[in-house]
Amino acid sequence: MSGVSLFAEDMMRRALVLARKGQGRVEPNPAVGAVVVDDSGRVLGEGWHQQFGGPHAEVHALAAAGSSANGATLFVTLEPCCHFGKTPPCSKAIIGSGIRRVFIAIRDPAPHVDGGGLQELRKAGIEVETGLLEQEARHLVAPFIQLMTQRRPWFHAKWAMTLDGKIATRTGMSRWITNDASRAVVHQLRGRMDAILVGIGTALADDPQLTARPAGPRVATRIVLDSNARLPPDSHLVKTACDIPVLVIATYDASGEQCRRLRDAGVEVLNIANDQEGFPDLKIVASELGRRQMTNVLIEGGGRTLGAFFDAKLVDEVHAFIAPKIFGGKDAPSPVAGSGLESIPVKSVLNDPVTELLDGDLYLHGHVAKE
Repeated sequence: MSGVSLFAEDMMRRALVLARKGQGRVEPNPAVGAVVVDDSGRVLGEGWHQQFGGPHAEVHALAAAGSSANGATLFVTLEPCCHFGKTPPCSKAIIGSGIRRVFIAIRDPAPHVDGGGLQELRKAGIEVETGLLEQEARHLVAPFIQLMTQRRPWFHAKWAMTLDGKIATRTGMSRWITNDASRAVVHQLRGRMDAILVGIGTALADDPQLTARPAGPRVATRIVLDSNARLPPDSHLVKTACDIPVLVIATYDASGEQCRRLRDAGVEVLNIANDQEGFPDLKIVASELGRRQMTNVLIEGGGRTLGAFFDAKLVDEVHAFIAPKIFGGKDAPSPVAGSGLESIPVKSVLNDPVTELLDGDLYLHGHVAKE
């Protein structure tokens, strides 16, 4: 966006930092931040969307600014809403505050907004500028945009592997590949997810809990892709299903008796059509989770499940934890199976990947580049 001052960019960047505080707390709403400043550049108030159903970022920022908002400038990361939902429209609050100018990073793609907020503000005589740090803001709310436009969650693929790309030894041992610092980041990820998904192979081999420890802002539904409803009644998942939701996605070919056994234990069982390999159809899975308003879903493997999601082009973000260890062995599994690619991609699979060192482990993450 040409002609915008560095100060304006700094203020929007500050609003983006504020917005991230709401991640995991506001979904399926977007994370939004707002800052109110006067003509001298003094910050009068700031805020962020703190929890689903609560006041939006603009309302918090305007409340902090009070009467000083009259004639001031508002920076907000997403177009203000213009409808009555769980809270009154933010566009009305902005107009009523006397704000003179509004910088907005991106338009809200939700059908009930989609430019309506901009129109209301301009009709009220407020100067409106859009597109300031648009790419950064779009990156932040990409899961929300996808849920609104494609009606499916944002799928995060996560795995831990060795330097030679193994997720277990040839005998199946996998605990622990990465260190405590890496596992702490994984638990932070889990704590802001709507669901954590594995295949039945991982559920049988590892008997995982699939919970965030310590608990995060969200309690994720534990999902098992289990074509034949084989999840054992004495597994951690089934034994805790009455306390933390468990969803088994089976096919229509699954035994009715085994499905009833799981349901009687408090597990929700969803029977859907299978693909050509007998696996639950992932397009149906994505559509169903979107219908349930799940915004972020973490896929924790194993290789067959991750490979199936990559083959279906459903993976949106990657979180790879790489430990300085070498397992070797032609029979040791790698993180992504499936059919795979026929040729080597010219470009990176990730857009602007980020790398972090975690006490010797390497954490590489980024959004998957879309074709």
